[in-house]
Amino acid sequence: MVAIKRPLQQLGACAALALASQCASAGTSFVHLFEWSWNDIANECENFLGPKGFDAVQISPASEHVNIHQWWARYQPITYQSLTSRSGTEAELQSMINRCHNAGVKIYADIVVNQMANNLDAGNTGIGGTQWAPRNYPEFSSQDFHPSCDTNYADANSVWSCELYSMPDLDHSLPYVRNTIGAYIKRLSDMGVDGFRIDAAKHMPPADIQSFLQAAGNPWAFLEVIGATGEASEIQPPNYTHMGPVTEMAYGPAVAGNFNGQIKNLRTLGPGWGLLPSSDALVFIDNHDRERGHGGGGNLTYKDGTTYNLANVFMLAFPYGYPKIMSGYSFTDTDAGPPAPGGCDASGWVCQHRWANIANMVGFRNATVDAWSVDNWWDNGDNAIAFGRGDKGFVVINNQNGSINQTLQTGLAAGDYCNILAAADPCSGQIITVDNQGFAHFSVPAKSAAAIHLAAGEEGNQSPTAVIDNAPISVAIGQSFTLSGSASLDPDGSIVNYQWSNGATTPEASFTLNSAGQHTLQLTVTDNQGAQHSASVSVEAQTASGYTANFTSLYLRGTHNQWQTSAMALVADHTWQVDVLFDGQSNQRFKLDVYGDWSQNYGDNNADGTLEASGGDIATAVSGHYRLTVNDQNLSYQLDALGGFSSQWSQVYARGTFNSWGCTAMTLSADNTWTTQVNLNGASNQRYKFDRYCDWSENYGDDNADGTVDSDGADIYSTATGSATLELNDSSLQHSLY
Repeated sequence: MVAIKRPLQQLGACAALALASQCASAGTSFVHLFEWSWNDIANECENFLGPKGFDAVQISPASEHVNIHQWWARYQPITYQSLTSRSGTEAELQSMINRCHNAGVKIYADIVVNQMANNLDAGNTGIGGTQWAPRNYPEFSSQDFHPSCDTNYADANSVWSCELYSMPDLDHSLPYVRNTIGAYIKRLSDMGVDGFRIDAAKHMPPADIQSFLQAAGNPWAFLEVIGATGEASEIQPPNYTHMGPVTEMAYGPAVAGNFNGQIKNLRTLGPGWGLLPSSDALVFIDNHDRERGHGGGGNLTYKDGTTYNLANVFMLAFPYGYPKIMSGYSFTDTDAGPPAPGGCDASGWVCQHRWANIANMVGFRNATVDAWSVDNWWDNGDNAIAFGRGDKGFVVINNQNGSINQTLQTGLAAGDYCNILAAADPCSGQIITVDNQGFAHFSVPAKSAAAIHLAAGEEGNQSPTAVIDNAPISVAIGQSFTLSGSASLDPDGSIVNYQWSNGATTPEASFTLNSAGQHTLQLTVTDNQGAQHSASVSVEAQTASGYTANFTSLYLRGTHNQWQTSAMALVADHTWQVDVLFDGQSNQRFKLDVYGDWSQNYGDNNADGTLEASGGDIATAVSGHYRLTVNDQNLSYQLDALGGFSSQWSQVYARGTFNSWGCTAMTLSADNTWTTQVNLNGASNQRYKFDRYCDWSENYGDDNADGTVDSDGADIYSTATGSATLELNDSSLQHSLY
């Protein structure tokens, strides 16, 4: 029997609506494979996590870090440009994402964006070969950090601007810093990462976090906020929950205290205990910090054996929060780094997620997620409890030193059910019979548990497998293609429903990609017993210009646009151009970026007009309007002065429903006059705004619909259809559409 797998859209849909915190109350469960290699995680997704029904896997930070062995090396980043880490290369990371998606498992990436590295024990070369020094990194230099100071946790401004363990603290009030972080997060999103853990979130103002998440396209995220007593009110968890679930650090100690006392009290666990509302809480029995005694104590860990095991059974059975299972390696030195790769087949890895009771309770939570209540509670007044989840499941937990024998009301329909906690295979052990009145007898040994649920009858139900065929590696923008899910199968029944990410419900679905870049396309299949499985593929949409080129796209990034992406146009064979306004600021510089994610970028090491891969920034002192021309065959480039229109702004972008609120750069076509071509469909609620820096920090709408834009004004509505010119005057602030 394989547990029911909830559809991957559950959290993804909420992320698209920027309502991620509302998903956690009905989420399933995920695992943190702490310090695992990308290749080992991919294998685990295919061989264990997917078949067992895990919703997602949290991975260690992917950015390049200091080259030392301690586990906390991963939390000392030196660059976001390189995705070489102790876990593997960028190519291995991408392969892992794709393989886990095909197994129906989402990826949550841990990101460290509050601070940069300060540890020089291994010199000034990162694990991927990048050169660095404190306050001098590929993306950041001294002006991008707060001044050094000691943190006073009673003062929020001190927490937000002073150093964490003497690591340089990024100044998130600066648009360049926020946009650089946003670009890093978006790069991972474009690779297929489904969500993010924001490390040290309380050390950053909520508004700044929201700003860099917006710059990344508002992905789903959960935030590490410790919520320690006695600390400033502004850095407490409720101030961060509007952006996503927050780590409920008090949950683990609360559960541990009862398992070390009397678990009968756990019936009321929740906000009445001073915990966050369920929809805002990301919960765990322990995590990589707490099992090492960091960030507070009181948690159970793998070293607590059966008690820890039962606490995880309770977490996965009880309807509160979005649960995360810890899975790491054994240690005596709390600074020790991971053992050699190899996953659960290698020495040193604890693999808590494979402990039979914990793994099988993932299926229980999947099967009971639609019954978000505690029903038919029973306890013996001490250390044995039982409760149901509506008519979907029932669990008995015996935390005492003697066995229990009880006939209990389960709330389930009459029938024979597998005790999923009797053996590693959920249906290879004891069978429990529920009578016509819903009662069943449970005989549970000391320090053990029993659980039954609808998806684990005596015969069991094997999950279907979603399979996607005919997927191209790349297509031209606007080109239609068909994906087939007809090879999907169900080993013990039939597939009764196909659900594609574009809304199609047939075995085959037609797709058209209307924007450049990587697109993740997904299929979820449902069998005749209600079990589900999802698979996804990644397809790149490329610009179809009719010209020959070595690059599929090219972007200009520099100080003039806060290192955001200005798309270049392919105007002839191998020839790319873009018009840009330079302001001659000190230290003015730029680079070229093929995909807009720094994975393939070019600079000029010798200032000789020829680009080199990953070369140095190109410095220029010019001021005014210039045309940049790049040849992607011989890698030459040149700047040519243009007519020189006057302007009060250096750039502005159009954003609206016509481009899914992305950023379309406008061109200075006359003095103070910016224009761009847009394609409108006349849809109801069609609207747009203007954004100076593509980060909403300075944006314009029209409050009075009088043809003049206002700072932070209302969306501008239009019922026009077809190709049109959008125009804005940066002096009079008048706008028009014609």
